[in-house]
Order: sequence, then C-alpha cells, then structure tokens
Amino acid sequence: MLAVPNALREFVVRVPERLWLALFVLVLGLIAAYLVGVVNRRLLTRAGVPEAIEGTAFERTAREFDTSTVRILAQLSSYFIVAVAVIVALTVAEVNYLDRFWSSVASFLPRLFIAAVVMIVGVVVGDKAELLVAERLRGIKLPELGVLPPIVKYSVVYVAALVALGQVGVQTLALVVLLAAYAFAVVLFAALATKDLVASAAAGVFLLLRQPYGIGDEVKVAGERGIVQEVDLFVTHIEAGGEDHVIPNHSVFRDGIVLIRE
Repeated sequence: MLAVPNALREFVVRVPERLWLALFVLVLGLIAAYLVGVVNRRLLTRAGVPEAIEGTAFERTAREFDTSTVRILAQLSSYFIVAVAVIVALTVAEVNYLDRFWSSVASFLPRLFIAAVVMIVGVVVGDKAELLVAERLRGIKLPELGVLPPIVKYSVVYVAALVALGQVGVQTLALVVLLAAYAFAVVLFAALATKDLVASAAAGVFLLLRQPYGIGDEVKVAGERGIVQEVDLFVTHIEAGGEDHVIPNHSVFRDGIVLIRE
C-alpha cells in the first residue's frame, strides 16, 4: 500500500525545483490570462464599445462566427498573457538550447500583439467612420457622394495597416512611400470622382448668395418646370406633378433658369 506514495515522493524529489517553479509560473499565467480576458471584456462592455460598433462590417462578420469584436480583443489579451507565461516558464526551466529562439519570440510577441490590436481597431473604426459619413451624406442625393464613405473607411484601414506593419518590423521608409502613394491615389481619385460635386458646390454658393429664385417660386430649369421646394449647397428640389425632381446646382448654373411669373 505504501509503494505508490513512496514512488510519488521519490518522483517529486527527483524533479528539479526549477521545473516545479516553471510549472507554477505556467499555471499562474493561465489563471492570469483568464482573469485578464474577463476583466477586459467587462471593461470594454461598460465603456459602450458594443453599442458604438454595432452594425459595422467587422462586427457582423464576427457575429457570423458566434463571437464579437469585444470577445476577440479580450481573447487576444488572454493569449498574449499565456504566451508570456510560456516564455517565462521555459526561461525558469533553463531550456538553454532554445535561448536564442525564445529571446527572439519574447521581443517579437509584444509587437505582434500590438499589431493585431491596431489592425482590428483600425478595421472597426474604418467601418464605423464609413457608416457615419454615409449617414451624414444620406440627405444629399448625388451619386458622386457614394465614393466618399468607402474612401474614408479604407483610408483608416490603410493607416492602421501601416502602423501594424511598422510594429512587426517593416522598414519605415517603405511605409512612408506607400502612404504617400496612397494619399496621391486618393486625392486623384477623389478629384476625378467628385468634379461634378465640386462644380455643384461652387454653383450652390453662387445661387445661395445671389438668390435668383427662392422657395415657392415657379421655375423652369434643366427641362423641368415646377415649384422650388428647397435649395441647398449641392442641389435644387423642384416639385412638378406630385414628383420631386432633384437637380444638381451645376446643371442650373450651366443651363440657366427661367423664373415664371403669372
């Protein structure tokens, strides 16, 4: 009956103290990882992050996999603690032939964790910025404005990607060149896509300052005859036969307007 306890005691005595300490560090790290994940998840929830990112593309994709953005961020923090605990445990256990490998991992792991968090936050913020810009521009019925929300989104994501790449060791000069090329492409594309929008805005400023017609006037413009309902910076709303015609201001400025007086 005493053979098993004696064998177990002998095994415990033979195991070096550093291995027991390494095991203790590993267990402590697992417990800390679980607690950090729970705390971070609760903090993000109380900070209103789920409500703030509701409806974003990243959150919808996460929901399809039965998770959420908050849960992913909390799990990332837990995995980071576990990885650190493993490295510390191996160091305590004096795994000498892996010293160079683990030292490289120990220096790279925090940067990788920061890069992952930056990339996730960048995607979420980009999605949210796209929704906000689209919501602000919803009342302006110009097709050119449809390109602005995606440009805002991918600009945020692109900057986040550059920061993330910088964290994992990509050369700064290459990042600056990429950022300059992207900024030039965005400016060029925006100029080509919104040239009519800029023309409408310039014409709208002129019309609002000179006020050749106002709300309630009967006019004929761009082949449409009706009652002016609204004039803003970009478009003029004319009601004719129960239909609301939205005419870009640059068309009004180019084709002219006939003010009907009867």
